[in-house]
Amino acid sequence: MVENSYEVIIVGGGPVGMGLAIDLGQRGITVAVIEQYHTPQPVPKGQNLTQRTVEHFQVWHCEDELRAARITPRHLANGGYNCYRTLLGEYYYEWLPREQVRPFYNTDVERLPQYETEAVLRKRAASLEAVTLFYGYSADGLTQHDDHVCVSASDKQTDRQITLQGRWLVGCDGSHSVIREAAGITQTQSDHDRKMVLLVFDSEALHQLLSKLPERSFYNALTPELEGYWQFLGRVDFGSRWFFHAPVPEGTTKDNYDFHRLLYQAVGTDFDLSLSYVGFWNLRFAHADCYRNGRVLIAGDAAHSHPPYGGYGINIGFEDARNLGWKLAGHIEGWAGEGLLASYDEERRPVFASTASDFIENFIREDKDFLASYYPEKDEAAFRHAWNGRNQGASEVFAYEPHYEGSSVLAPMDNAAPSARGNHMMKLRIGHHMPPQLLTDGQMSYQHLAQDGFTLFTDNSQSQIVHAFKQAAQAKDIPLTIIGLLGEDAISAYEADFFIVRPDQFVAWIGADKDADAILSRLAGKPV
Repeated sequence: MVENSYEVIIVGGGPVGMGLAIDLGQRGITVAVIEQYHTPQPVPKGQNLTQRTVEHFQVWHCEDELRAARITPRHLANGGYNCYRTLLGEYYYEWLPREQVRPFYNTDVERLPQYETEAVLRKRAASLEAVTLFYGYSADGLTQHDDHVCVSASDKQTDRQITLQGRWLVGCDGSHSVIREAAGITQTQSDHDRKMVLLVFDSEALHQLLSKLPERSFYNALTPELEGYWQFLGRVDFGSRWFFHAPVPEGTTKDNYDFHRLLYQAVGTDFDLSLSYVGFWNLRFAHADCYRNGRVLIAGDAAHSHPPYGGYGINIGFEDARNLGWKLAGHIEGWAGEGLLASYDEERRPVFASTASDFIENFIREDKDFLASYYPEKDEAAFRHAWNGRNQGASEVFAYEPHYEGSSVLAPMDNAAPSARGNHMMKLRIGHHMPPQLLTDGQMSYQHLAQDGFTLFTDNSQSQIVHAFKQAAQAKDIPLTIIGLLGEDAISAYEADFFIVRPDQFVAWIGADKDADAILSRLAGKPV
């Protein structure tokens, strides 16, 4: 028997599922979230939150709460250091200083363990009348129908079973997604044949040892024998708690391996520590072959998973939620065409594929090739010169700029496709994230963005073309907010004086073609 009906059911109340629930709930879309854990799991992961991710928290009205939950001091940079062989060796360089792209976003980076982030999201979701939370339940299966989908779930402690009905179902239930499998969505895996360990431990002594390096959030030990795979040390707080990822031999268990010695070798000396957690994972990439089957969609790790190299995972998942939220809401509200919802898969799948190949796998390849070619025992001068020239962290930060060029719901572009590789510019480009600019009323452009539809920016809200867009939007029942506050400074920086921005803050159109009817139809995923 169906317990309750909702417009959207989300299975998995981790950061992606809860973010999507907030995105939909704020729009008045009724949402049920099925989450197996009553409280967030206290394993430190997903700590690095980019400026783009914190923009989502601004939209979800919980940025202040996120900032307040931070554990590390505010001055601690989100980036880290790559070190040769050991963290205390003489060769190191700064890597992934994400703060350097701050001018292109509306807020700062943040850093805190995923369980703290989840707590903030849970509280915000609970405050929304449209969101109902089912904690302690695990999804068992689903059945699809022409106009709805049903999900069965059970409480493992009480054996109570429930069945929920929704117009749509979104699986955000992790890399071993029950929803993905039940919906018949296949995935492609790329296995690197590496068993990895995750250690969580406390050590004030390590904090003192690393004081020789500038204070950073993480440190990588690059060792030739590991062929490009990292020994990765990260801070949970500042001074005592740490996490550590490293390859270990196949067959390693909690009881048959000396993890203290592994840590000593990576750091470069023995030190006092108290080990509190040992877990294992396999280094592989997995990517769903599509993100939708009928009325079932997937997002976050249910759609894609990769090793925690570079801190991309949680940020990619949040972007899934923002991309999907407004499109699903538009479909439910009736103003969006089928093409808009289809563009979720079209835009997000290539971005993950590019992140995996152009960044994460590329890091592994480049480190392997470098360490095989240069080593101080052979030619110290050549090694030092090449090592000092490797400080590519800043260039990689600037190059990681996910965009949706070539998307079918944007203006057609020759030889263009969505990708994670791009470049940061103040100049507006169709399919790219909109940087912030000060408008003539003294507020930033972000403060004027409509969350329930498109925003048209112009310097003349009374122009004939503005009138044409207003009429077309009304005729097609497409939500369009018009902001006539562009000034000379913003126009100069953007190199545009007439443009439309989507609810997820990506530029949808820049004034050239004046066929308002056709433009809005394409943006809303309707036939042109």
